[in-house]
Amino acid sequence: MINKEILKEYFLIALGTLIVAFGVYYFMVPENLATGGVSGLSIVLSNYISIPISLINFILNIILLIVGFIFLGKEFGGKTIFSVFFLSFFMYIMESVHPATKPVTDEILLNLLCGIVISAMGLSIVFNQNASTGGTDIVAKIFSKFFNMNMGTGLMAADIVVVISAFFTYGIKTGTVGAFGWFINGLVVNYFIDGFSIKNEVVIISEKHEEIKQYIFDKLDRGVTVYKAEGGYTSDEKEIIVTILDRKEYFILKNQLKHIDPGVFVIVRTVQEVYGFGFSKF
Repeated sequence: MINKEILKEYFLIALGTLIVAFGVYYFMVPENLATGGVSGLSIVLSNYISIPISLINFILNIILLIVGFIFLGKEFGGKTIFSVFFLSFFMYIMESVHPATKPVTDEILLNLLCGIVISAMGLSIVFNQNASTGGTDIVAKIFSKFFNMNMGTGLMAADIVVVISAFFTYGIKTGTVGAFGWFINGLVVNYFIDGFSIKNEVVIISEKHEEIKQYIFDKLDRGVTVYKAEGGYTSDEKEIIVTILDRKEYFILKNQLKHIDPGVFVIVRTVQEVYGFGFSKF
């Protein structure tokens, strides 16, 4: 029997790669915008060799996947192979069914920003499923392992080669726009990834703590930690409930708390990352 969670993960990876392919092929390719990554290198190389961009992208990713298996181990592979295959497949379908013969708009900066935002949305979905679209992500992980670079620095170091090659291939104007996109792309990807990883730590003080705990268990399927406390003014014993929720779950709980206990006291903090059961794995 197929595990529903695994099926959901692979569906989201396929959806994310479709969004990436759309952003790259219809906004980046017609303007020759190489902002980094294997997709950017594929755009540059397509000017020197008569091979479809989807095939160049596939070949480069296969080479980098082999390098990844050698340097990062077998555990690295499954989801990334799936993502790489679908990225090339979707780009091939787009080339065959609706080729990008001209830019979507007449403004190169608008095409750049649209391409970056759309592809960054897709990348964040893929990254959130503990996968990657291959390419320079693999190089960045190798840099991280052997040279103690963080992933952001590793990605920029890997992509700088693509950006420089764009200057020689398309000239200063297009190369400069690509370099600008290379910088903005890192910021936008991080923004979307942070949006997925950010959680809310909710601290609740209420006389109806048992009812609130049960609601969190039954309806939100989340755990709680309970602290025994004493009111500073009244000296009454109290129970403080602490739970970690994503944004959607927090708004559901917030609306319910109004009905359970209108006098409830709540503190909400933004948490950048959460690791452990029910959340991300190390």
